[in-house]
Amino acid sequence: MSQQNISILTLTVMASGAVTENRAVAFNGSQVALSGQKVMGTSLSRAASGEALAVVTHGTAIIESGAAIAVGQSLMSDSQGRAVPVSGALALAGGAVAVTSSAANGSVLQGADLPEYIFADALQAASAAGELIEVLLRR
Repeated sequence: MSQQNISILTLTVMASGAVTENRAVAFNGSQVALSGQKVMGTSLSRAASGEALAVVTHGTAIIESGAAIAVGQSLMSDSQGRAVPVSGALALAGGAVAVTSSAANGSVLQGADLPEYIFADALQAASAAGELIEVLLRR
């Protein structure tokens, strides 16, 4: 598969700090700096703080890998804004007990983002960090 950027929606934002090309961008216009952080999209080019930055938010995009990735894997960002596979499925921790009480209904899990924000699925594989791959962005 060729590397393409088939953008359905590209937004222009003001860069909040230096942003590297083909990296995950946060909703404040900064390059993602926390592993699993919520992602607005991927950068099309480099930008210095205060410069206009084109961010692909819907469609397919090119992003730098931060680890080996298999086709079809769900992806999150690492602390450098690169794509890495999610660390695993959400499940009850070992030794935890499922809550079955109706009295606890609604008070155990309340509104918040998951600890790992999955932002894309790999359309191409990467054998190691530093490779550019095409991904299908999620919403």
